[in-house]
Amino acid sequence: MAKRERLSGNEAAAIALRQINPDVFPAFPITPSTEIPEYFSKFVADGLVDTEFIPVESEHSSMSAALGAEAAGARSLTATSSCGMALMWEELYVAASDRLPLLLALVNRALSGPININCDHSDSMGARDAGWIQLYAESNQEVYDNFVMAYRIAEHKDVRLPIMVCQDGFITSHAVQNMELLEDEEVKNFVGEYEPEHYLLNPKESMAVGPYGVSNYYMESKFAQVQAMKNVKKVAVEVMDEFAKMSGRQYGLFEEYRLKDAEYAIVIIGSAAGTAKDAIDRLREEGRKVGLLKIRFFRPFPGEEIAAALSKVKVVGVMDRAESFSTQGGPLGSETLAALHRAGNTAKTVEYMYGLGGRDIKVEDFWQIFDELEEVGNGKTVDGYQYIGLRK
Repeated sequence: MAKRERLSGNEAAAIALRQINPDVFPAFPITPSTEIPEYFSKFVADGLVDTEFIPVESEHSSMSAALGAEAAGARSLTATSSCGMALMWEELYVAASDRLPLLLALVNRALSGPININCDHSDSMGARDAGWIQLYAESNQEVYDNFVMAYRIAEHKDVRLPIMVCQDGFITSHAVQNMELLEDEEVKNFVGEYEPEHYLLNPKESMAVGPYGVSNYYMESKFAQVQAMKNVKKVAVEVMDEFAKMSGRQYGLFEEYRLKDAEYAIVIIGSAAGTAKDAIDRLREEGRKVGLLKIRFFRPFPGEEIAAALSKVKVVGVMDRAESFSTQGGPLGSETLAALHRAGNTAKTVEYMYGLGGRDIKVEDFWQIFDELEEVGNGKTVDGYQYIGLRK
């Protein structure tokens, strides 16, 4: 039976982890993810889990310890944000190439500089090519549900890749929302025990993890990672369908909101999708055909599926919360435009940069964006790459 609670996103993440009861959790604090290991360490102290909680001396150490534990055969994770993620950069690639399905609780925060502790997606987007599954949340409920599903996806025999479960710093991580929790036993049974086929502490098998990749084999290892990433979509859909039967909450690779008959749509990631939905609802009351596509899985990027979902849209606005300095837009824009092009979708597109360093985006901003998209649809030429909310 579902239990109604009022929790922050960080509390929701910690509770999901308590219900999962992982084997090893190395941690080093950094705002705004610090609360997750803080809450979890109390669960350890109170005897509610038997996880080995390891305070370490840096984020590089936390990821190193997590991947070492995972290689040994233990279900492991760590948590970080922003510059902490940058310090563990080397180990992100190692975890993915070694096919270690550990979990990273990433609370998105702007990556310095200049120094900033508020939300944007520059940390996770900077690691988009590291080989990790990337799963994003709009709300605290989605944060909790994503954590419950994460290990099932990452540990699947056809995947075996690390997974990054992302939420927006302070916006969901510290804000409190009403939500529903599953019973402990439901989560325990859904996630199950970790039973790796190959691991370092298996006395029946000798093996090495992370050997030198000579030129004769390096490309094959990368190809294997790509194949595993391709498998994520099918596995994730199966896990999400099973989760829906248990919880009543259905998820997909992305969410379509009032998109079926939309002529103008935006593509977005994370908490700002909620603000966009409010704007769309009000515009729909005026009879305007507007909609939204919210990305949940950025890695793997469901390009074919996104192109199909946007096939009837005249003009698409792509919203990025991370700058890639290509001077053409951000990473979400690049991926979306490539997907549309490959599918032969001729919808016009406008790339919008918003919310960097925690800058607010409001319902009124989305109204203006949809106004402009409609003008583009009627033949007006606009700058295809814009910043929203700049100070004058």
